[in-house]
Amino acid sequence: MPLVHVARLELTLIFHLLVIALLLGASVFWVLMIIECATKEPTSGNDKLIWILIVIFTHWVGALIYYYVRRPQRIAELGV
Repeated sequence: MPLVHVARLELTLIFHLLVIALLLGASVFWVLMIIECATKEPTSGNDKLIWILIVIFTHWVGALIYYYVRRPQRIAELGV
């Protein structure tokens, strides 16, 4: 096999491994945000249910929104 084909296969393998690692990391982050939302959000009102649904149905985008929008707000309000 020519050296060019070997280099192309190596780059393809590295790219696929990086994509798999990124997807795995995003999924772990998603699960952690669901757990945090379910265990640390106050039970008054429907906020907890709404945030859990947002995170579940929008996957990692919802997890990022929860992490950067709601989580700091909750920590400032409740200290948890």
